[in-house]
Formats: sequence, C-alpha cells, structure tokens
Amino acid sequence: MLAAGLSGQSLWPRATAPLRLRDVAAQHGLLVGSAVSNAQLQRPQFSSLLARQASIVVCENDMKWAHVHPEQDRYEFSGGDALLAFATAHGQKLRGHNLCWHEHNPDWLARAATRQNAADLLRQHIAAVAGHFRGQIHSWDVVNEAIDTRSGREDGLRESIWLDLIGPDYLDLAFREAARADPNALLTYNDYDLEQDTPEHERKRQAVLGLLRSLRDRQTPIHALGIQSHLKAEAAPSQWDGLHPFLDRVEDLGLQVFVTELDVDDRALAPDIAERDRRIGELYRDYLANVLRHRPVKAILTWGLTDRDTWLNHSKPRADGLPQRPLPFDTDLHPKPAFAAMRETMSTRRG
Repeated sequence: MLAAGLSGQSLWPRATAPLRLRDVAAQHGLLVGSAVSNAQLQRPQFSSLLARQASIVVCENDMKWAHVHPEQDRYEFSGGDALLAFATAHGQKLRGHNLCWHEHNPDWLARAATRQNAADLLRQHIAAVAGHFRGQIHSWDVVNEAIDTRSGREDGLRESIWLDLIGPDYLDLAFREAARADPNALLTYNDYDLEQDTPEHERKRQAVLGLLRSLRDRQTPIHALGIQSHLKAEAAPSQWDGLHPFLDRVEDLGLQVFVTELDVDDRALAPDIAERDRRIGELYRDYLANVLRHRPVKAILTWGLTDRDTWLNHSKPRADGLPQRPLPFDTDLHPKPAFAAMRETMSTRRG
C-alpha cells in the first residue's frame, strides 16, 4: 500500500497501514468501489490497486448504448465481458450502467427509431444486453437521469428520444424488460443533483420521489435508487438537511440506496494541492457521514479511482489549467484525505 500523498506527508504511520476499503466496507454491511474502463485495467499498478480496494465495480462506458450496441444489428460485449472477468477473478461484484439514457446513444438509433418501433427497439436492446450478463450483475442502472425539472412538464420528465417516441410508459417498459432479462439483479433508477440544499436540488428530489412512487404504485419492478453524488467543493457542511427527509421517504418506499458516482468538482478552490486535498477530504467525510446514517445505503462508488482518470478534467476544467483532484487516490496512486474519509465514515457507521 502506498501511503504518501503529493504533499509528501504520510497519512498513516508505516507500521499501521490502513485496511483496504473493501475490508472496512464489508465489516459494516457495505460495498465500495469505483467506475473503471478497460484502458485503465491495462495499467498493472492501477489494476492491482483496484483489486485490493474495491468490492464492486461499474463500467464507465462499456455498457452504454453507443459502446455495446454500435450498429442496429450488432452488439459489442467485449468491454463488459473483460470487466466481468476482472471482477470475478478478484471477488468483486459488477454493476451494469446503463440500459436506457437520453445520452450516449449510437447514431443509428435516431435514424431508425419511430413511434411505431421505438418500444420494440428498447425491449430488444434491454433483452440482449441484460440477457447477455444474466445472473452476473449485482445491479442495473435501468433508467439513467430521466428527470429534468426545467422541462416544463408537471411530472418533471426529461425530453428524450424515449419520452418523445414512447411516452412516460417507457420507464415501466424498461424496468419490466430488465426484470425479465435478468431477474436476480437489483433494478435501479440513477440520477444527479439530489444532494444539496438548493431550490434546484429540492425540486429534483421531489420529482424523483414522484417518479419512484408512481413506479411503485404501478408495481413496476424497482429495487434501488442511485444517487450520483457529483459534489461541488464549495458545498458547506450544513448543506445536507434536505437529503435526510428525502432518504427517509426512499426508505419508506422499500428501496435500497447506492451512492453511484461520487467525486468532487474543485474548480472553486485555490490552486494549492494540500489545501484542495484537505477541503475535498472534509467534504467526503461530511457527506458520507450524513448519507451513511441511513440504513438503506448499501454501496459507495466513486466515479473513477484515481485523479488521472477523472471525467472532470475534460468536462469541467479548472480556469487555471490545473488538473482536478476529485478522487480517493492521486495520479501516482497515493491515497489522499478523501480515502481516509471514506475509510473513517464507513468504519464508524451507526444504526
């Protein structure tokens, strides 16, 4: 285990190297892991770190439509199969991400889909993809990011190819088809902007609750909510008050909760590395301590394991050009304060 950060300061005495995250998580009824790509698995030191630390992994892109179904008559399962083989070899569970989304769709879909055939295209895709991995997936993100409170719709549903061509019933269709194709997987609705105490996040929470209640009322098979948890570094420690009643209501619906894409956007922080890492570690600690008060929370996944692989550097770059530092390990695979925060909050989980 590497135990020094870029600041040159050791997080722990060498004689007391930390338990692996997966060991701490298991002691408290949790799974812990990260998103990963096959390119990352080709780096031996990275793959060794992932094998040691994670008890659950998720494909960053390899199971999304554009990757797994690039042509109407062709599926490409090699990426997902490779991660499944890695996970199996290292005693890890695998999440499937995702079966239905408004983004990352192949070009052929927009050309081929019509109101007459869209439902069949969605059914066929879910049957093929979930069926291919049947019995080997811990949980599927069946529908991803279906809520957009700015859409102007009373139900808050996001405008998408599926809503346009099928209507709101596409959600039920997707979950029911996933249940048929992979009956032992936990079927999950996954979304973002559910964490902080802002009017926008509160509107999103209420819309998501409405969606979850409607699915339950129709006896649609759904087992979990995924809270992505893309946090902003400027979030204050007091900003989780709205999250607690929301998670209570999710528990009332009988659903599990997974933190699915945890990271911290540090664009608002000063350049100093040690200070950034400290602030990000504090935010990890504060957020996870609050989330883990809720017993339905069963898994914590970060969106990437090391800073080298974060999506934020190309999607949300810092104005000063410095790389973001949102994840538990730095680019040299050294553990950071965020790692220590994950370990601490899992080890002290109450209730």
